[in-house]
Amino acid sequence: MHSDTPHILREFDQAFGALRNEVITMAGQARLNLERAMQGLLERDLEKCKAVVADDDEVDEAEMTIDRIGMETLVRFHPVASDLRLVITSMKVASNLERISDHAVNIAKRARKMIARPACAEVPFIEPLYAMAGELLRDALSAYSDRNAELGESLKARDKELDRLHKRLIATFSARLEEGGSGAEDYLHLIFVARSLERIGDLAVNIGEDAVYLDSARDIRHDKTRVAKTETQAE
Repeated sequence: MHSDTPHILREFDQAFGALRNEVITMAGQARLNLERAMQGLLERDLEKCKAVVADDDEVDEAEMTIDRIGMETLVRFHPVASDLRLVITSMKVASNLERISDHAVNIAKRARKMIARPACAEVPFIEPLYAMAGELLRDALSAYSDRNAELGESLKARDKELDRLHKRLIATFSARLEEGGSGAEDYLHLIFVARSLERIGDLAVNIGEDAVYLDSARDIRHDKTRVAKTETQAE
């Protein structure tokens, strides 16, 4: 065996460890941003809204770091099979996390505008949608970190439930908006918050799909069979 082999293997392991750790750290920051944005909205906490906007740069920088480590790993070590899948999925997960954090910023900005106005009684209506989106994101990240294809694959059907709740909320807020009055602006903000939460659910599903690919090398992005089967069983 070449004398450099142990050294190269050590660097290989270090690169993969650094990549995984960066993704986990980034995931924690993105989840924190979402949590604080929603707390800012639900609790009328302006400081939490400001913190989300201020800390979004950390998520952007983390994505660039992950891309850099990923590209350097591809160029230097030419990974194959499961190692290659880890690099590819880590970079894709980072991209989805960056977009999730952007939606958290959007929510925080909407919340900030609502805080400047009298309290809107319908704000708590958004909590169940937030709970569903947060659970999807939590489980998607667990599927990635644990390489749990079964958990990752289960998210699509659950996202359908989130979509149905989203549609009901949009209908409710739109009806209030059409009524006009002094609270119309608040309902418009809530519509955009609901849309951001719906998109976060979609992005969590993307991460779940990446987890399936990482664990089993299967691409389920356009596989509607399992979702249809799950929905039929639930009826």
